[in-house]
Amino acid sequence: MDQLGLEGMPQRLFSCTPTRLNTWLDCPRRYRMTYLDRPAPPKGAPWAHNSLGASLHNALAAWWSLPRERRTPAAAGQLLAAGWLTDGYRDDAQSEQWLQRATDMAVDYVETLDPDDEPRGVERTVATRTARLSVSGRVDRIDERDGALVVVDYKSGRRPPTTDDVRGSLALALYALAVRQTLRADCHRVELHHLPSGEVVGWDHSAESLGRHLRRAESIGGEAADADARFREGLPADQLDEVFPPRPSALCGWCDYARHCEQGRAVSGIKESWAALDGAGPVEAGVGQE
Repeated sequence: MDQLGLEGMPQRLFSCTPTRLNTWLDCPRRYRMTYLDRPAPPKGAPWAHNSLGASLHNALAAWWSLPRERRTPAAAGQLLAAGWLTDGYRDDAQSEQWLQRATDMAVDYVETLDPDDEPRGVERTVATRTARLSVSGRVDRIDERDGALVVVDYKSGRRPPTTDDVRGSLALALYALAVRQTLRADCHRVELHHLPSGEVVGWDHSAESLGRHLRRAESIGGEAADADARFREGLPADQLDEVFPPRPSALCGWCDYARHCEQGRAVSGIKESWAALDGAGPVEAGVGQE
C-alpha cells in the first residue's frame, strides 16, 4: 500500500531496475544520459564483450526451451553458433576466434547441468515493491533446491567472481527479494556462474542482510528520484553537473557516452570496442538485466 505524503497524497513509487540504481551509484552523469536525456546522446560502437555475454545468455536460455531429448552439450554449441552476435569485434577473424571459445564455454557448462532438473524460471521477469521503490528485472535462471528458490546469474567476464562479489551484490539481493514476491516462495541463496572457468560462487542471505541491501536500494533510489524530479521541472543547463555530477574512474573508457564526457576521457580515454577481449577491459559487466 502506498504511503501518504505530507499533504495526504499517495507517494509515487520510484520505478527502477537494479541496473538503474547501480548506474546512479556509479556515475550520475551517465545516469542522466541513459535514462533522462531525450533524445539520448549518441552511443559509441557496440561492445564486443557485451555481444559475447548476450550470445552465451541467449544460447543457455534457448537450451532449456528444447525438448528434453535434445538437451545435449552439443546442442548448446549449435544454439550459440546459430545466434552468434558479431557486433563490436575487430574483424571476422576475432569474431570467429571468440565463437570457438564461447562454444567451449557453453558446451562445458551444459555438461554440468541435469537436463531433467527444470528451472522454475529462465529469463524470468520478477518484481517487488517497498514503501519507496518499485523494482523489477530479469533473472537468468531460477532453480528450486530443497524447497527454496535460488537466483542464478551467468557471468562471462575474465575474472572469476569472489564470495565478496556475490555477498555484496545489490542486484542479486534485490532479485532474491523480487523472486520471493513474484513466485511466493522462499529465496535466500544467490549464485554467480562463471562460464569461462565453470566456477560457481554462492551466498546464503539472511533476513538481516537482505534488509540491509533493501535499505541501501531505497537510499540510492531516493537520491535518483529527487534528481529525476529536478530534471523534469526544467533544470537549467548550468546546474546539470550540480545535480548529475560526473564520477571519473578507470571504467570511464568503457562508458557508452565517453565521447560526451571530457572528465571521463581525461581519466582513461576511449577504448576500442573489442579491447576487453584482448585482456584490457572491464572485468565484468553488471549483474542482471533491464
